[in-house]
Amino acid sequence: MNGFDENDAFEAAAAPAPQVPLSRRAMAARPAPYLDDLNPAQRAAVEALDGPVLMLAGAGTGKTKALTTRIVHLLNTGRANPHEILAVTFTNKAAREMKLRVARLMGQSADGMKWMGTFHSISVKILRRHAELVGLKSNFTILDTDDQLRLLKQLIAASDIDEKRWPARMLAGVIDSWKNRAWTPQKVPASEASAYNGRGTELYQQYQDRLRSLNATDFGDLLLHTVTLFQAHPDILAQYQRWFKYILVDEYQDTNVAQYLWLRLLAQAHKNICCVGDDDQSIYGWRGAEVGNILRFETDFPGAEVVRLEQNYRSTPHILAAASAVIAGNSGRLGKTLWTDREEGEKLRLIGHWDGEEEARWIGDEVESLQRGTRAMDAQSLDNMAILVRASHQMRAFEDRFLTIGLPYRVIGGPRFYERMEIRDAMAYFRLAISPEDDLAFERVINTPKRGLGDKARQNIQRRARAEGLTLLAGARALLAEGGISGKGAGQLRAFTDGMGRWHDATLAPNYNHIELAEAILEESGYTAMWQNDKTPEAPGRLENLKELVKALDNFENLQGFLEHVSLIMENETDEQGAKVSIMTLHAAKGLEFPVVFLPGWEDGLFPSQRSMDESGAKGLEEERRLAYVGITRAEVLCTISFTANRRVYGQWQSQLPSRFIDELPADHVDILTPPGLYGGGYGAAAPAPKLEERVASADVYNSPGWRRMQERSAQRGTGQPREAKGTVIDLAAVSSFTQGDRVFHQKFGYGTVDAIEGDKLGVAFDKAGSKKVIASFVVAADQAHDLPF
Repeated sequence: MNGFDENDAFEAAAAPAPQVPLSRRAMAARPAPYLDDLNPAQRAAVEALDGPVLMLAGAGTGKTKALTTRIVHLLNTGRANPHEILAVTFTNKAAREMKLRVARLMGQSADGMKWMGTFHSISVKILRRHAELVGLKSNFTILDTDDQLRLLKQLIAASDIDEKRWPARMLAGVIDSWKNRAWTPQKVPASEASAYNGRGTELYQQYQDRLRSLNATDFGDLLLHTVTLFQAHPDILAQYQRWFKYILVDEYQDTNVAQYLWLRLLAQAHKNICCVGDDDQSIYGWRGAEVGNILRFETDFPGAEVVRLEQNYRSTPHILAAASAVIAGNSGRLGKTLWTDREEGEKLRLIGHWDGEEEARWIGDEVESLQRGTRAMDAQSLDNMAILVRASHQMRAFEDRFLTIGLPYRVIGGPRFYERMEIRDAMAYFRLAISPEDDLAFERVINTPKRGLGDKARQNIQRRARAEGLTLLAGARALLAEGGISGKGAGQLRAFTDGMGRWHDATLAPNYNHIELAEAILEESGYTAMWQNDKTPEAPGRLENLKELVKALDNFENLQGFLEHVSLIMENETDEQGAKVSIMTLHAAKGLEFPVVFLPGWEDGLFPSQRSMDESGAKGLEEERRLAYVGITRAEVLCTISFTANRRVYGQWQSQLPSRFIDELPADHVDILTPPGLYGGGYGAAAPAPKLEERVASADVYNSPGWRRMQERSAQRGTGQPREAKGTVIDLAAVSSFTQGDRVFHQKFGYGTVDAIEGDKLGVAFDKAGSKKVIASFVVAADQAHDLPF
């Protein structure tokens, strides 16, 4: 490729010289060895150079290979010069990979590809040339998230809005969603006017005015301003339309409205647009992606050719069959059939567990077994294995288990559980309650949440403490006593110090309930309320992580023991190089692949997410199903789906129903490992899928081997004699020794009252765990509970 001067090329584009296209014979004469490596569908997509083309590329079908080969084919056949090709990706990493592949195929540098990059990087280039037309100067700056929030906070304060009730992050999210839909302040529809307490559009306009006065943009502006530029200045748009003879787009299913308009405007002249994507992998609706963009491609670009890439090079036939059966449940899709010529391999495995801890133990054991190569497959490196969860709070059980057994792991896409901000904050509260001398903990939480204590107030506390050799907590009390802090901050600080005294006294009480104390600390300190009032997208996840933290306390006798455990395991965990198991969310896993994949937590409400279904209805359920498809297709050789019979939800144990997606798995391609008794042992793939109501009625989770083993161990500790395991069949003819109204005790669920009897099965309204059905032999009379050995 020859050197390329953007200014010269831009001027030439305004009045392009006529070009004589190569004859078909001349093009055919050029050697094209790069085509020999393609399968028939890939080759058809590469050679369809004229007009709009949709490359519908299933998971693992070599879409990047086809896309980069198409670029090389355009150059090799003389259809376009390097600067006449616009190639758009979503990440800088993908753009670099595309450029490297093109250079490798061409056998020379791809530096001439000046218009290959992300939507945002290409928009910056365009805006630098025409900044004055959107009210900016060419040297405008791009604000990062912190600067954006600082500016919004200034506007909120100037408008006399309570930022605690209406956080700046919430306003930033609202404005970003509007920019994703290419709405300027004047275009925001009336239906959106109630956003941000009815002041959203007003503040949006102020924010845009302020950005222009600062000669700055945020990331959303880069696309919005470019679309506005093209719409308001047809002559500028026409120049770029003539310039970009061929447009190629990767991951088209992830485009939002602004990106869609950006592409449509540029493609109107030549209509040589090739979009590569997979409607079945559109999983980013929560951040503005519109799956409808790819579904409407043939309508938006009449005469478009759709080429389906269906030969999968990643996964075994069993894995592909399972993924295809699940995604077939979606109605909003273009449809394709993935196939492979790989060996059949092992079936997808399905297993149910008693609870999340048992699930983590089993997966840990499986990972070690696979690492040793004790299964039918060869020994696997830890780098070849991944655990993909629906929600980040699920990671805690796996991190705890892996740290306990010394299994190296990495968390991809975020910090490890005990390194997350909200977890560190909560544990600082716990540390200070136990040890009032912990000044580091005091400094971390004294103004979290905000208590009206500025830098001066905190410096006064530190000076007073140093002067008298006191702890910071004692120094704060002394300063309050002499009136050294006044106003709103004094009242909040007094509530904090009084609370710490009360919580510390509780830790000294004999047999204190450390779980209830932890919940009280987080509630009474205002820390939980801080995140409940936070309207940012991250807040619900942080609240779930706090609930998961409290759940972890159940395995320890007191707060001190828990904090010591965390300190020791984190101290022992080093960042040594070497193979590690990957733990990440399903969203973070898109685009990755692993020989061995574990998919835990497939339970209704968790996956599919109840929040997603509540907020988006059928559309949300279809996106959740696409996420299930993405998860299964990350696996190359071995895929295991697991679910639990019980999870602690909002601090209480609840019986869980297996995910409805499990019912959609094809029986011929699934190996069920669930122990007999848990949901009947043949759940999901072994029989036609029952309706949800039928599953609720038939679910009996108290007959699993894990549950029976726990009861047997308790009995052995109490009597010294082994206890005969119960069978898996409930005896409806049995006569229970309990009557309605009796108070009983259950090892897992605590105290409760019998409110129904059916043979030897009891309906019990537990004081804290809600209503459950349990086997009579699994409970004792309440007045006998103190005699039990647990």
